[in-house]
Amino acid sequence: MAEPKIVTAIDVGSSKVVSLVGEAMAEPGEFSVIGVGIVPARGMKRGQVINVAEATAAIRESLDGAERSSTLKINSAIVSISGSHIGSQNSHGAVAISRGDQGVSLSDVNHSLESAQAISVPNNREIIHVIPRHFKVDEQDGVRNPIGMLGFRLEAQAHIVTGATTSIQNLIKCVNAAQVEVSELVLAALGSAEAVLTPSEREMGVVLVDIGNGTTDIAIFIDGAVWHTCVIEVGGSHFTSDLALCLRLPLETAEQIKLSSGHCNPEDLPLDNPFIVAGFGDEERVTIRRRDIAEILHARAEELFGLIVQEIKRSGYDGLLPAGLVITGGGALLPGLRDVARETTQLPVRTAQPTSLHGLVDNLHSPAYATAIGLLKWGLHDIVARPSKRRRPGLHLNLKGWWSNLLPRSG
Repeated sequence: MAEPKIVTAIDVGSSKVVSLVGEAMAEPGEFSVIGVGIVPARGMKRGQVINVAEATAAIRESLDGAERSSTLKINSAIVSISGSHIGSQNSHGAVAISRGDQGVSLSDVNHSLESAQAISVPNNREIIHVIPRHFKVDEQDGVRNPIGMLGFRLEAQAHIVTGATTSIQNLIKCVNAAQVEVSELVLAALGSAEAVLTPSEREMGVVLVDIGNGTTDIAIFIDGAVWHTCVIEVGGSHFTSDLALCLRLPLETAEQIKLSSGHCNPEDLPLDNPFIVAGFGDEERVTIRRRDIAEILHARAEELFGLIVQEIKRSGYDGLLPAGLVITGGGALLPGLRDVARETTQLPVRTAQPTSLHGLVDNLHSPAYATAIGLLKWGLHDIVARPSKRRRPGLHLNLKGWWSNLLPRSG
């Protein structure tokens, strides 16, 4: 009897660390969550490690919870990565098909992708992903799976994601110090996309927007493949900070108000709906109206989606996104946010959370867990063949996650 296929995913965010253990089910593409560990993040800020000891302790605590609930010892895991240090670009590579009379082989595909990743990368940066977008065999363009096609020349269009070497190494160091090996690093936006995007959205053209606590991760998909990724340094914590500054409140109080009374549409709220909260120090208690809160949050939401519009235009794909925006992440839970997104971007918008989950998932049906669930899906793809990996110190170059849609499956 075959060993069960089990994968562990760790989503190291700015507000929480989520460790999940997933086991593949008999139904292709389905899995059961058999281990869960969720703890508040420590030692992280805007997606990056700022205190190795604290971040390591939070990761270890999260892993302990996943190990207890799964009764398994975790030795390796897929880990999310984010932060403003993330960069991306599209690249092109071409090779001669080694045996044209027998068609394109997996080796030819690997060589074309290796050619595409031969870009100038500064010494302080590393390649995290080389993701195939599509291929060209001789004069036939737009090929998704070139294996077996006859021809003489194979060209690859690839999306390349890079990150700062120190940020990558610090994250890996924390996970290793928690006694777990990093099997793969996966950009958080790509993990979330695995969990919440539909095949139709990927084909038509869509923007995945994952609003986390410290950052907002963006991935643009067109023709079924990722064409652009970036990270914006605005997230849920900035909404909280705005409330704290404008209303002169402690951050903890501002966060509680955002979660309990926050709304992004002032027009949807009555003019007089006041409540009282404690201010700083010996100051008297502060009287606040929900509409005042909404006006502050609305301004920050407009800024965020204005930045997203700028990024979409900068990418050059602003006219190719009929499916609009899919918003996920913990920040997506803020009431009224979708309306602001629709008004600002003039695109269709939907809020998404992981669905069709099995196992220990009582608390996971939320946009806040899209990345962690997506990492499990990434790791549990039934892949027939894996392209080779070129490793640099401390780095796991990932080509594999995108082959579930490219390579033929075993019957």
